[in-house]
Amino acid sequence: MTVAPAPRPDDAGLAEAAAELAGAYVHIPFCRRRCPYCDFAVEAPTADGDERIEVYVAALVAEIAMAEPFGRLDAVNLGGGTPSTLTARQLAQILEALADRNGINAAAEISIEANPEDWSPTLGSQLRACGFTRVSFGVQSFDPVVLSTLGRLHTPEQADAAVIEARAAGFSTNLDLIYGSPAETAASWRASVERALALEPNHVSAYALTVEPGTELARSVLAGAPAPDADIQADRYEYLAAVAEAAGLVRYEVSNWAEPGHHCRYNLATWAQGEYVGFGLGAHDHIAGVRARNHRRLDRYLEAVMRGDRPRLGAEEQQGFAGDQERVMLGLRRVAGVVAGDSGSCLLESEAGRRLVAAGLLAADGGRLRVTDPLRTDTVVRAVLSLSPGEC
Repeated sequence: MTVAPAPRPDDAGLAEAAAELAGAYVHIPFCRRRCPYCDFAVEAPTADGDERIEVYVAALVAEIAMAEPFGRLDAVNLGGGTPSTLTARQLAQILEALADRNGINAAAEISIEANPEDWSPTLGSQLRACGFTRVSFGVQSFDPVVLSTLGRLHTPEQADAAVIEARAAGFSTNLDLIYGSPAETAASWRASVERALALEPNHVSAYALTVEPGTELARSVLAGAPAPDADIQADRYEYLAAVAEAAGLVRYEVSNWAEPGHHCRYNLATWAQGEYVGFGLGAHDHIAGVRARNHRRLDRYLEAVMRGDRPRLGAEEQQGFAGDQERVMLGLRRVAGVVAGDSGSCLLESEAGRRLVAAGLLAADGGRLRVTDPLRTDTVVRAVLSLSPGEC
């Protein structure tokens, strides 16, 4: 059992202030290869000069222009897919469209996801000139065998070079890691973690390999390939948690560690149930208690934009009990937890909540509720999702 450290004095203030941040997410679906575990809205394979990219960027710019102005942005996140498959010119077009429609604050966090094999000092300097301040590298592992089984195209040496070059260019850097692949050993995971931390990133995100329905990984497991082992994944997480804290990275959410001042603002806003706009394939909005989502198929997305319509697939209200339930579910992922009043008190006073407190998995102190063992966060979240309005 990994017992979470007590929240630092500034954790709660940081968590609640994030709800006031205005964010924007832009989805870039293109990848040179679809990784076997990926279930995102992805178009692969993609080669340099793929004509679809230019068409898609034009559609993105058009979608941004047709959306209602949202207000000046505090955090912009380009995710995917692989945004680094685009040129700096294309990425600049997207940021310019956001700035023209909404405005971007001078101190905004502007973050891009990138693969190590795409990075170069030239690209880094071009992205800094465009306004990007943060880069999140999909490193996943430093073990060549694990990288191969995960479908990654870069080498460990390319990951080293990309992080070093990005830091030298002035970016705040994040490394994404994946743990629990059947090809991974305890020794290779330790080596990957130690090599990652030796690069002195400002932020580390780490996720357990998950078998998502419909993926190549899921088909392999159904055919008899070994599935990730939950107990082994828990061991991997505990090792990373201990070593990251010793290296000065403080966990502020289940899967995220950061140096002071390098928390991902866009993610903080989403966990605080703040408002954000989303553009591109499969992107989501959360505005005025309504969560809307875009088409996940490229042809339908492009057809809608060409007609002059927002490429919406659907929308749901996140107000009343449903909104409170989501607020608690998202907030409990943070070390700071959630305010114990209102929706939080529903969980605390429910039968499920009392059981969680008795089991030592849920703590109520300082006017807040928080999960005491990050490895049991999903257990607590399931209890939140099981609640009904009649229990509150």
